[in-house]
Amino acid sequence: MIFNIANPFSLKARGVVGMNKRNIDYIARNNPRRLYPIVDDKLKTKLQAEEFQIPSPKLLGVIECQKHVRQLPDFLREIGAGFVIKPARGSGGKGILIISHQEDGKFFKTSGKEVSDDEIQKHGSNILSGLYSLGGTPDVGVLEELVEFSDIFDGFTYEGVPDVRIICYKGYPAFAMTRLSTEVSDGKANLHQGAVGVGLDIATGKALRAVQFDKAVTHHPDTGTDLSELQVSNWPEIIELASRCYEMSQLGYLGVDVILDKHRGPMIIELNARPGLAIQIAHGFGMGKRIDRIEELYTPRHDYKERAEIAMKELAGIE
Repeated sequence: MIFNIANPFSLKARGVVGMNKRNIDYIARNNPRRLYPIVDDKLKTKLQAEEFQIPSPKLLGVIECQKHVRQLPDFLREIGAGFVIKPARGSGGKGILIISHQEDGKFFKTSGKEVSDDEIQKHGSNILSGLYSLGGTPDVGVLEELVEFSDIFDGFTYEGVPDVRIICYKGYPAFAMTRLSTEVSDGKANLHQGAVGVGLDIATGKALRAVQFDKAVTHHPDTGTDLSELQVSNWPEIIELASRCYEMSQLGYLGVDVILDKHRGPMIIELNARPGLAIQIAHGFGMGKRIDRIEELYTPRHDYKERAEIAMKELAGIE
């Protein structure tokens, strides 16, 4: 059992945060709605990251109209390598198409399945129509380079690019987990689609425990690798990168999604003004006590390096 859901007093003692508390105490009080467009639109996030010199995957192009959709296959062939197409205002990992490589002018997913020109154009049209966007409003497509993820994830993920989700409160990284793709998640690091979530020690990046579909697991379901052996490298750099996103977004309750590229190191791929609470399940305890501690430690005088150092030093032992 992960949480004793029948006993609210037990949940409170474990610092478990529910939807109401998250929405009222964390989001409403710390995230002015005027700032949401910066993180709800992945294109705006990327441009904002460039302005603040925060590393992110290279922008290859933007799909803005049906003319771009018709030109898309030929444009992508000129790239000659893997790429990612995603809706600018998508959510929950919906609408993300990952092409791992090209051969003889043909496109292939991480599973090895070929994707036709028609399928790519249809995907672009669906993005423009708002099929994947928040509220179903018309959208644009973002084309990004495909990240070559770090060797430290070898055996820990299945055919996809893993990421690290960090919850920051007032700029202090409080909780972290890595999301590892599986066969059932179609190579995507999305917990709702079946990716594995591994809670990470905020001080070291070492695996603490893992879940899939909210149930505890010890080994990756496809590779069989012991998940407790996972140690995310570049950890202080990752924590500092997440902390830097506070100044960039000005959001007090923020989810920062980071990928670890083999050559370029940590890069952000997405920011979230309403990060979910599943990260607590991956840890087996709640985030409430850590956020309370951050409230005690908070001062606007701390820069991102100081906030990162404080988080790794002060929060790791709080459960």
